[in-house]
Amino acid sequence: MATGTASPATSPPAAASTSRPAWLRDVLVVAGYLGLAVVLTSAQWGHPWRLFHQAGDQILFEWMLAHAAHAVVEGENPLYSAGLNAPDGVNLMANTSVLGLGVPLTPVTVLFGSQVAFCVAVVCCLAGTAAAWYVLLRRRLVGTRSAAAVGGLICGFAPGMIAQAGAHLHIAAQFLVPAILALVFRPASEAAHDGVLRPGVGLGLLLAWQVFIGEEVLVFLALAAGVFALGYALADRVAARRLAPALFGRLAVAAGVAAVPLAYPLWFQFHGPQHYSGMAFATHGFQLDAASFTASARQTVLGDDWLPGLLSPNPTEENSFFGPGLLVLAVVIVIWQWRRPLVRALGGLGVVFALLSLGNELRVDGHATGIPGPYRLVAALPLLDLAVPARFALVCIPVLGVLVALSLDRVRVARGPTAAPGLPVRLLWAGAVAAALLPLIPTPIRVVPVAPVPAFVADGGWRPLVPHGRTVVAVPPVTGAARSPAMLWSARTGLAFPAPGGYFIGPSGPDDPAARWGAPDRPTSVLLRRVAETGVVPVLTDEDRRQAVEDLRHWRAAVVVLGRLEHSDPVRRTVDDLIGPGRPVDGGWVWDVRDRVG
Repeated sequence: MATGTASPATSPPAAASTSRPAWLRDVLVVAGYLGLAVVLTSAQWGHPWRLFHQAGDQILFEWMLAHAAHAVVEGENPLYSAGLNAPDGVNLMANTSVLGLGVPLTPVTVLFGSQVAFCVAVVCCLAGTAAAWYVLLRRRLVGTRSAAAVGGLICGFAPGMIAQAGAHLHIAAQFLVPAILALVFRPASEAAHDGVLRPGVGLGLLLAWQVFIGEEVLVFLALAAGVFALGYALADRVAARRLAPALFGRLAVAAGVAAVPLAYPLWFQFHGPQHYSGMAFATHGFQLDAASFTASARQTVLGDDWLPGLLSPNPTEENSFFGPGLLVLAVVIVIWQWRRPLVRALGGLGVVFALLSLGNELRVDGHATGIPGPYRLVAALPLLDLAVPARFALVCIPVLGVLVALSLDRVRVARGPTAAPGLPVRLLWAGAVAAALLPLIPTPIRVVPVAPVPAFVADGGWRPLVPHGRTVVAVPPVTGAARSPAMLWSARTGLAFPAPGGYFIGPSGPDDPAARWGAPDRPTSVLLRRVAETGVVPVLTDEDRRQAVEDLRHWRAAVVVLGRLEHSDPVRRTVDDLIGPGRPVDGGWVWDVRDRVG
């Protein structure tokens, strides 16, 4: 997650352009970011049956984008859906529904489908985050366009951002973060001119939008901004006392403005249908290895599969893989520019969040040391008790990006006695920055194959068989596993039919609000999932067959559909034995169970 790096200090004036209009140069920088993002997603464009490496997460977010578009077109409640997890539905405000992305992308989703919408969202997240930081750096913190461009590049395309973008849209979408920080931390001249009302209103609206993109990023942002503000206050007490009243005034206005659009959605999240408590997985287990900070991530030019797997919880949480060069560079910058309160505050912020990402116990090169991690000090605090420690390291990305931009600006623009002398020093520093960043050059996000949606489903062959209020049951049904066929089929058909199960977080049962992945298992779903995983056809009893009918009745099933699985034939034979023979259709098998279910 990106974090607070904007300075309350007055920014240097932008350097004047002498060769071409300033806006054209800015457009070229942003176009470069967009081009890089398109290249990084290139393995999926035009290939509908490929998904990015963490395939289940892409299925989840494709469905969320499809739901947002469906809610806009049909005028339905965007905070809840009965199209998944039939008959109970899903509380989408309590899940990562990314409505703040899905609603604006509705035209793309409706015209081109959920996969294209997902890829467009990834491009917008990466390039948009880089561009937003570029604008903030250019307007507030540096006087040279090249320094701002490099800083934005780091903030938008660091290894942690690439890892998150292929799976977690709610984490990769950080393009509002610089704008929020620009309104929170304002130079004294701007604060005196604008007062607190106008920036406070703008800040409140941005905060509300960010909630609908991802609350997790907002929580990390608030924590990081607080740590940064404290560090800056310690570094420059006079400026802090002067700026504090206006800052708190803007925050108060923003809180009041944001409360209006957020009151009902937040109530719905915590008290609406299918709300839950706690978390469906042990977040504390997702921590980083100390050695990961100097290692190369999988999706970089020097990356491999073995070492990152040892040093991070999974491929999507490679948030700290900066390589030794960039970290050494950061230390040199902090020492070199230590007199600047901004640099001291940034240095402290980066260290604090890097230490928190190490979790409850320090690990080095894959080995537990028994040394308590700093996260233990805050692990029991509200909100932080549900945080993924590994994601604290994402705060270090903009810290490094801003530090590098400040250093490049300092050697390019002579300002006072601390300016670096001459061309040789500028070239030497530019070479050092290039040497630190070249190993971090990202490679296209990896893809994995996925079974296509059966033509019977995609082309609407199910429609004559599924009356209103009944469902299409995908085999295996009601699975909380990441690759949920029902969820993929639903997303790719624009939520054309209701289905049981799916990949989401919900309550464990009607009387148990404890969080769990997916819907509570039914006996038939457990049986069929075991066959799908092992390929072993079980010996069934009359009780198994009676239970299958009862479960289908619970799901309000009209048809059961089997697509392509690794063990399709054993699964088909098992379903035949449970509910009678099915018939082949284009892309799989179907069982009409309307008469059996009643």
